[in-house]
Amino acid sequence: MKCTLAELRNKEIINIRTGERLGYVDDIEFDTEDSSVKSFIVYGRARLFGLLGRDDDIIITCKDIEIIGVDTMLISVNETDLAKRHSVGLKNLLK
Repeated sequence: MKCTLAELRNKEIINIRTGERLGYVDDIEFDTEDSSVKSFIVYGRARLFGLLGRDDDIIITCKDIEIIGVDTMLISVNETDLAKRHSVGLKNLLK
């Protein structure tokens, strides 16, 4: 199945281990040397309409993806592993 970035952005990401809805794909990280997709990024949720900043971004690696369906992307990640992968930095302060 081929999928464009525009189609991925409309798929909801669900962690099948916890049943948690994580959001939608906002960005893709890829390696320019071998032209492979490394991970998908879900931007953190806005706190108080964005006035108090955002939560940390969620980084989902390609090996965590179980299946990409018509409407959803199912991933399988432990909650503790997912918490370690949050991207933290100046970029989150500028959103």
